[in-house]
Amino acid sequence: MVDKHKHVDEVSGIETTGHEWDGIRELDNPMPRWWVYTFYTTIIWAIGYAMAYPSWPLLTDTTKGVLGYSSRAQVSADLADAKAAMAGYNERIAASTVEEIIADPQLQQFAISAGASAFKVDCAPCHGSGAAGAKGFPNLNDDDWLWGGKPEEIYQTIAHGIRYSRDPETRVSEMPAFADMLTSEQMRQAAAFVVSLSATPSKPELVDKGKQVFAENCASCHGDDANGNREMGAPNLADSIWLKGKGEQAVINQMKAPKNGVMPAWSARIGDTTVKELAVFVHSLGGGE
Repeated sequence: MVDKHKHVDEVSGIETTGHEWDGIRELDNPMPRWWVYTFYTTIIWAIGYAMAYPSWPLLTDTTKGVLGYSSRAQVSADLADAKAAMAGYNERIAASTVEEIIADPQLQQFAISAGASAFKVDCAPCHGSGAAGAKGFPNLNDDDWLWGGKPEEIYQTIAHGIRYSRDPETRVSEMPAFADMLTSEQMRQAAAFVVSLSATPSKPELVDKGKQVFAENCASCHGDDANGNREMGAPNLADSIWLKGKGEQAVINQMKAPKNGVMPAWSARIGDTTVKELAVFVHSLGGGE
């Protein structure tokens, strides 16, 4: 029966909802039966789900549900299973040297995977997520190594750090400041010579004198051929890889006031097993020797 107080559309004979926009009225059509049944089904499903699984918050906990399921408990169980599966590998890594780990393909693959994860957490903030480094932070993908790229040398660097005073076994070397030893002209000459080893300096006429300055002041650490000295952490100056900055002015700045970088020792922080995994991972990047 039509309610006399409601508006009825003249064309369709259906009551309207009472809503009107610019003369347009909305028909009060009933919802399709399939939609109504679907809606009721979802309500029943929601009630059943709330009874079966944890859902209702309490003051200090939640309802447990008749199935007793807990996603947190499931995650804890999965982690426990993963740790149990890794236990054997970790024990073998702990008992092996880095070279022995690399010699075992299965153990090496595990160490690389574990080392990659540790690298993202502990090393990426300085060396970058792809280990490409940045100004002042070495690129670990290339063949240029300050302290050596052999597995045990990489392990030593990671374990004990560089110029890290809290570790008595840390690698230590410092480039002296030449501002009080050499004149500005001598430093320009030396910079011209260093740049000439991999590029063309701005003033080629300074190279010969710079070679003499280099021989008298720099060769003792960087070598007569400027190929560096890994025992002292002295970089190779004959290639086109630059750690502190590229160009003659960057070389002069480093000679005047050297920036001696510091890397923390990781052995005490993350454990010897993880350090080995990191060493294997870094070695696998392509630049390892």
